Formats: sequence, structure tokens, C-alpha cells
Amino acid sequence: MAFTGYNDVRIPSDTGTKISLASDTFSSPAFAFRVRGGYTFAERHTFMVLVAPLVVHGSGTLNHAVSFQGKSFTAGTNLESSYRFDSYRLTYRYAFVKDESLVLAAGLTVKLRSADIALMSDTAYAHRSDLGVVPLVSLMAEWSFARPWSFLLDADALVTPFGRAEDVLAALQYRLSDSLSLRLGYRMLEGGSGGAGGNVYTFALFHYATAGISVRF
Repeated sequence: MAFTGYNDVRIPSDTGTKISLASDTFSSPAFAFRVRGGYTFAERHTFMVLVAPLVVHGSGTLNHAVSFQGKSFTAGTNLESSYRFDSYRLTYRYAFVKDESLVLAAGLTVKLRSADIALMSDTAYAHRSDLGVVPLVSLMAEWSFARPWSFLLDADALVTPFGRAEDVLAALQYRLSDSLSLRLGYRMLEGGSGGAGGNVYTFALFHYATAGISVRF
């Protein structure tokens, strides 16, 4: 379950109006899923593919006029919003520490993100789509503190002058067998771009309550 912390948008970033898709249009909690498959060879090298779609809908009444993507929405307008942020990733990690109680790994992720933001009222509709590739640093730590229990920290993140992206999971795991594990945890997804060049300004934070299952072959 994904909960919106903040979701601020201004498009175009130089002439548009800043609007909050968390408060101007209240965003309801959204169900989300992730699927990741990976292959480990030579014990320490792992390649992974991730599919992580996210769609959040909101609604509210504007208390100020908004200009978005060339369309105008007047104060008092009943407005609906749609925020889609789908992520597809290819990751390589190398485990530089790997023993019975601790695994530490680091590597690189190539992220393809497909985003779409839309505002809708009875009289106007506007949306902006974007597709881009982002490189990220990938980190993982797994501590088996009391078998079959373990703690997992899993992250893809990068901060640059043009924007930032952080996707961090902290989870408690329980190993049912050598091939099957369950987990419960918290995920933070945050980031955006400041819209250099008068293009797009968007920064968002989502909190996830997560449950998952891992199967090893």
C-alpha cells in the first residue's frame, strides 16, 4: 500500500502554477505491486530485473487558480488528478561480503521510468507524459541476526544537480525454508527534477507498507 507524503508539480516549471497532488487534490492510498527476478552466478555476482508500476488518483476543490500544461483551472473547480510512475530496472550487484550472518552488496542500476501526470475537471483536461533513463547506485545489506529471522536493507539511489531518486526498503524477513522467505517492511520512494530549462518541476514522496515473498530455485 502506497501513501502520498507530498507530490508537488509545476508544468511548465517556468510559467505553470505549483499544485500539490497530495493536498490540492487529496490522494487516496494506492495498492501497488513489484516483481523482481534475478540470477546469481559465481556466488557473488547477481543480475536482476524489476517491474514496479504505481498509479495514484486524487480529487479535491481548488482554492486557487492553476495553470498546468497550457490549460487553466479556476479557483473553486472540482479537480481530479492521476499520477502514474512506472519503473523498470536492470541491476548488477557484487557481494563483497557474504557469509552465514551478513551479506553486503553494491552495484549499478539502469532505470527506465515512464511517468504521466493528468488533471481533469468538467471543462478542461491536461496531461504530461515523460519517458527517461536514469542511472542509480544499488546497495543491499542482509543481516541474519537470529535465524530464521533476518533484516534487509535494499536501495537504489542517486542525487545530481538535475534531480534525485531514492528507493529504499527496510524489512524484517522470516525464512520458511532454504527456498522460501516472507517479509514485512517499509519502503520510501522519493525524488524528482527541478525542471532546468523551463520544462518540468515535480517532486514526490511515497511511503509504502509492504509485504513480500521470495522464492529461490
